Amino acid sequence: MTDISRLPVTAESVWEWQYSGACRDADPTLFFHPEGERGPARRKRDMQAVAVCAQCPVIERCRQHAFSVRETFGVWGGLTEQNREAVQQQFRLLRAVDPDGNCLAMDPVPAIDLPLVG
Repeated sequence: MTDISRLPVTAESVWEWQYSGACRDADPTLFFHPEGERGPARRKRDMQAVAVCAQCPVIERCRQHAFSVRETFGVWGGLTEQNREAVQQQFRLLRAVDPDGNCLAMDPVPAIDLPLVG
């Protein structure tokens, strides 16, 4: 019998989870800020996008995708650009070592302030 385990996966199988995303029925501009958007308007739009994500059945898969491909823009998996940057910064701190292999991370690492959606 032929071993097919080494064959490449179909593109659809890699992205199929997106078909179940709560964002599919939402306005895409809700998840990506227009150029120059700042302050309360941006926070309001981000929180509306995060609220959509909070109801999403594939939120964890979406979040994994955002980190694995290093999504720079938009709300993914319920995390804003700033949330993802904070998580990545903490990960870098945790992995920081000096040339002798000694950990250089702060102790304790501060908690991430993620938005709460009610």
